[in-house]
Amino acid sequence: QLQFVESGGNLVQPGGSLTLSCASSGFTLGGYAVGWFRQVPGKERERVACITITFGGTDYADSVKGRFTISRNNAMNTVYLQMNSLKPGDTARYFCARRRSICSGSTTAFQSWGQGTQVTVSS
Repeated sequence: QLQFVESGGNLVQPGGSLTLSCASSGFTLGGYAVGWFRQVPGKERERVACITITFGGTDYADSVKGRFTISRNNAMNTVYLQMNSLKPGDTARYFCARRRSICSGSTTAFQSWGQGTQVTVSS
């Protein structure tokens, strides 16, 4: 099955840090863009960061700029999300997905969704 496997979610205190991993299963990432998304129950899925695998171009939601960093390890077909200065508002289930070449476009343009990993920011 062609999908991502997300990991690294945890309970963390406000101001803390986490690094999420997104590993591809059954495919390589060359030629794709990979996005990190998050969703809380009752709300739409929100894209927080995206990276183009070939050139490493990145894009961030305003809500996470300066706090989150997306990176990739092409040899390991893995994309990471380093999250610093976490806030309670960052609490969500985090997913990754891919689309051809570019980061722009709606959530529906992305595919190969994983099961997600839960991040909870609370004291």
